[in-house]
Amino acid sequence: MMLMVIDHAGAAYDSHHLHGDSARGWMPGTVLPAGEFLTRWITHLCAPTFVLLAGTSLALSSERRRNEPGQTAFIVKRGLFIAILDPTWMSFGFALFDIVIFQVLYAIGMSMVCMAFLRRLSSRTLLALAVAIQLFGECSKLVAPASQPWQGLWACLFVGGPVVRRLICAYPLMPWLSIMMVGWVLGRWISETRDRPSRSRALPMLLVGVGLLALFAVVRGIDGYGNWDLHRDSMSALQWMHVAKYPPSLAYTALELGLAFVLFALFLGLDEGDEPALLEPLALFGSTAFFFYLLHVHILGATMLALNHFAGLSRDTHGLLKTYVATAAIIVVLYPLCARYRRFKSAHPDGWTRYI
Repeated sequence: MMLMVIDHAGAAYDSHHLHGDSARGWMPGTVLPAGEFLTRWITHLCAPTFVLLAGTSLALSSERRRNEPGQTAFIVKRGLFIAILDPTWMSFGFALFDIVIFQVLYAIGMSMVCMAFLRRLSSRTLLALAVAIQLFGECSKLVAPASQPWQGLWACLFVGGPVVRRLICAYPLMPWLSIMMVGWVLGRWISETRDRPSRSRALPMLLVGVGLLALFAVVRGIDGYGNWDLHRDSMSALQWMHVAKYPPSLAYTALELGLAFVLFALFLGLDEGDEPALLEPLALFGSTAFFFYLLHVHILGATMLALNHFAGLSRDTHGLLKTYVATAAIIVVLYPLCARYRRFKSAHPDGWTRYI
């Protein structure tokens, strides 16, 4: 969550904020400014981890409530609620409805709707489907429907991009659903191994992470299939890390989930006894992630508009400085609000807070 704010603060406060995460519109040979590129790059970890952990959380929650009736209906209703917040709430925060964007909430929500039914499949089957989608998803670019509604449907499901007029799908469903499938399998594994010491579960996480990072290195080294035609211009480190997020390529997913699993292993290794005080902010924002997400973009946009109007603050100068200052300010402002919401949610676990 804290990394995510950096990206969205940059979009609000820095006119030079980099968005070259797709071959669509990218001009080969364009210079990658190190500061802007790395500021954007460190936030790539966010969306895949959100979707992965949404699947993990869904699996753990379903396990706890498996004897309660109506679980499938609840998952479908919650998924639809989450998805509808992208066009109705987040599009206002990101673009003041100049365009309507289907982003990560659409991907998470509709993936949850699918998982309400796919969760009955075995872990082996879910993993096989997820791997197949990731390995062969780039082949979907070979199919290009020329007319509506098939063109818009193809964008929403596989390739992303314009759907109709001012509606854009930035997060097509199928590649993100595959990540949630992996998250569901991870949640099952965590539930099945809950009696094992945390550190004994760290090694499998680490091995998965290292394996995915090795796959990233192979795909990026070949520089052919696997990055949605966003090819390297050179052998520089920045070019190697220049991976396609829109839609998520095999290189992008392998890199980000590889890093995520390495971090999971690290945190599992630390998860013995009392939680270190330094990790409390991470635990707080992690347990109130949806609440945090629904507020932070609107606060960033409103403060930028106010500062521009009343203080003449421009997006054209000192962009990186303003990005990190705004990030720190949002974290400080939302910390007490998230703490209060967590207490309220703990006191009302079966109310409307189950949806947020």
